[in-house]
Amino acid sequence: MARIILGVSGGIAAYKALQLARLATLAGHGVRVLMTPAAQRFVGAASFEGIVGAPVLDDEFERDPLRGAFPGDPLPGHDPIGHLELVANADLFMVAPASANTVAKLAAGIADSMLTTSFLACQAPRAVAPAMNDRMYADAATQANLATLRERGVRVVEPEEGELASRGEMGVGRLPSPERLLAEAEGLLPAARGPWDGLRVLVTAGGTREPIDSVRFIGNRSSGRMGLALADQARRRGAEVTLVAANVSLGEPAGVRRIDVETAAELAAALHQEFPTCHVLLMAAAVADFRPAQAEAGKISREGGGGLELRLEQTEDVLAHLASMRTDGQTLVGFAAEHGARAIERARAKLDRKALDAIVFNDVSRADIGFDSALNEVVVVERTGDHRIPLAPKEDVAAAILDRVGAIRSAAESPA
Repeated sequence: MARIILGVSGGIAAYKALQLARLATLAGHGVRVLMTPAAQRFVGAASFEGIVGAPVLDDEFERDPLRGAFPGDPLPGHDPIGHLELVANADLFMVAPASANTVAKLAAGIADSMLTTSFLACQAPRAVAPAMNDRMYADAATQANLATLRERGVRVVEPEEGELASRGEMGVGRLPSPERLLAEAEGLLPAARGPWDGLRVLVTAGGTREPIDSVRFIGNRSSGRMGLALADQARRRGAEVTLVAANVSLGEPAGVRRIDVETAAELAAALHQEFPTCHVLLMAAAVADFRPAQAEAGKISREGGGGLELRLEQTEDVLAHLASMRTDGQTLVGFAAEHGARAIERARAKLDRKALDAIVFNDVSRADIGFDSALNEVVVVERTGDHRIPLAPKEDVAAAILDRVGAIRSAAESPA
């Protein structure tokens, strides 16, 4: 498995790093832990050493008893420079938690500890998971430092909103769960061989917004969760995944390339650029069928009384247009949020009209599934029949949908 460096900086969230180290070790990864002096005020080095089975390093002038090796690796025959040898052997470096102070040092290239010196020398994929008080996180300096790290290719695992260390305080700055951190770390590792190796998968997620004026828009309730789950599952199968996200506030899965758009026209432009080189298109985004014929440049005022009349015009049928451009070897899957009687029949009509390989139908009349829910229940409508996927978390539903996509591609590749 992988060799992971876990950097732990000062903060109450350091206790979560213990569980992260445990989960990574149980998953078969070799883990070395680097701590700042401040981190040891919150969690002791001995706890990490007991979990990962290797000494913790906190001083760049300290001799590493393992000489830069990871648990299970043979020791080198010489005594190398500790921080250089360790990062040379690493597959990934993740700092979790990353305090505001450590984030600032990493952005500035300050190398004044074993953690910061090693991070600067590391050429493997790097990630930071900031955790701090919400006011510190929102400060312009912290945001600028994180933006700098992103520009340099460092993966920033966004903090979550919830209870903070200070009693009674809530806000954005909470370190994500160890399970999510491990998933993020594994997503940055070179992909293991999987059934979709070599496939390029294009996924859309979220819902478009069509402007009425400078502040108002016509939109929908799609959160993008289903599209994100599909992107994650495709990446886990070894595919190279591009996500076109329409107004999605959630973070994309690690290892997924993301393109942000707002309107149906912007989504269409992005897809026209990306579609010719993809093998699979999963059109999970809710794309507006209509938009205001003319958007006001400023804000429409309500002064003067009276109502507001909007004249709407149709947007481009993006999926039908892409289907007309398809080449051999491409698989196109649409999504249909339908309501009321004969919904399946309408979904099947879309399948034929748009010349798709499958339509994923979900019933939006149900309040327990679909938009902004963690659960879904769908029917994959194919030319050879319907395949019902029962109520389950969207991650599981996404996996089942991709199973059907795999079956469709296998059937197309098999000799008649």
